Amino acid sequence: MMIKYPNILITGTPGVGKSTMAAQVAENCNLQHISVSDLAKENNLFDGYDDALQCHILDEDKVLDELEDPISEGGKVVDYHGSSFFPERFFDAVFVLRCNNTVLHDRLAARGYTPEKILENIECEILHVLRDEALENYKPEIVMEVENDTVDQLEAGVNLITEWVKAWVRQHDESMEQ
Repeated sequence: MMIKYPNILITGTPGVGKSTMAAQVAENCNLQHISVSDLAKENNLFDGYDDALQCHILDEDKVLDELEDPISEGGKVVDYHGSSFFPERFFDAVFVLRCNNTVLHDRLAARGYTPEKILENIECEILHVLRDEALENYKPEIVMEVENDTVDQLEAGVNLITEWVKAWVRQHDESMEQ
């Protein structure tokens, strides 16, 4: 009998550590990490460029088409800063990473973000925009917040999600045997 694995979304404001955490969780749990940003770049899944924000505009329909088959297989850790355009059926859990505003500011400045882009992202974090988006689009019981300001918090977050995956697999493995 084949073991089924969950699909997880790790979301949050740019700079909170989504890709780092997703990669570590994927490695710990033997899951596949999919960065939506990387997927879009590799497959040119864009619908233009936003000069004001200095970033490409994601073609959400193309992204969903690209993700449909891999997600149906299970065992994916997807990271992206938004969650509203993904179908609810895609994910078994949604982890929203959070970050202290000072730490977030420093991370975004180190990436070379403009002051306007830094301010916009910090306001997004202060106002809980991405947490609220996740709660509006998924069942509240599958949405969990994880603080990610420090290396210790990163490790704790990875451990939390890894334990969640193990519990999910045990629960679904047991239910398959009955």
